[in-house]
Amino acid sequence: MIQFVSVDSMISLIKKRGVGDLTIQIARAIEDDFKRWDDFDKQPRIATHSALGVIELMPTSDAETYGFKYVNGHPSNFSLGKQTVTGFGVLADVETGYPFFMAEMTILTAIRTAAMSALAAKYLARDSSKVMAMIGTGCQAEFQAHAFKALMGITDLRIYDLDDAAMDKFERNMEGQGFTITRCADTPGAVKRADIITTCTADKKNAKILTENMVGQGIHINAIGGDCPGKTELEKSILLKSDIFVEYAEQTWIEGEIQQLNKDHSITEIWRVFDGQSDGRQSEGQITVFDSVGFAIEDFSALRAIYAMTKDTDFTENLDLLALPDDPKDLFGLTR
Repeated sequence: MIQFVSVDSMISLIKKRGVGDLTIQIARAIEDDFKRWDDFDKQPRIATHSALGVIELMPTSDAETYGFKYVNGHPSNFSLGKQTVTGFGVLADVETGYPFFMAEMTILTAIRTAAMSALAAKYLARDSSKVMAMIGTGCQAEFQAHAFKALMGITDLRIYDLDDAAMDKFERNMEGQGFTITRCADTPGAVKRADIITTCTADKKNAKILTENMVGQGIHINAIGGDCPGKTELEKSILLKSDIFVEYAEQTWIEGEIQQLNKDHSITEIWRVFDGQSDGRQSEGQITVFDSVGFAIEDFSALRAIYAMTKDTDFTENLDLLALPDDPKDLFGLTR
């Protein structure tokens, strides 16, 4: 039997522990795992692209536990009344190959993405950061806000989205959550006086959501919307004057903002900052960019954190997924 955390159980866990606490626990797991970077098998995610979206597998292993996530990204799903992103994840024992844990990862991916964003910002943003601009208020926005509050104490938000209904939704969901929210008429208005800018848009195209004239000295940019070939959010000139940090360079060159640059351009993998091998922010005036596309180790970390929280509790149910005959050589006998 595999222990399984369903959507209903994940929601119950969030209601019991709170989004902030869950985000902190997952951020700790990510930081711990990134500090043992060399323990993991690493590869870019395996992507199957179509005109309407992408379906991906994101695998990794630390020689004891194997993990993967199945995830899609279909921006036009919204017009069909469906989610842009859905997913599930699995952990398995490397020694036997038997999976032992499975969880929904539509909600969990949103939490781990936000956890990674805020964790990186702790190292890259100015310590004095108070205000975050959020460009794009879709499904990821509330989780980003809660993560930055939990890990950095940021509660002052300036928001903008092309879709007024998305901003209505965000304000409705965040009511009574301890945030001061300023709704802005455009991107330049949102980024005014911001210390951190989070870009999270869904259109699958090379876009210039943020242009150089909007970015002042000392800004930290959390660029999370550009996450596949041909999909970017930042004007190239911003990258040329910034210090750029990524998760896994081999994957980010394919999918991230840096696909706009030559491959000899200097970038830093964020695990080196967590581990103390490289500097993060070095000055108040430095412009930093976290070019985040999501990486398999983050999913592995989120899964193992949820597994530790829910193992042998009422938040899990047994999933009868594996055929396990009494005689391992008599599989057909199960059918008689």
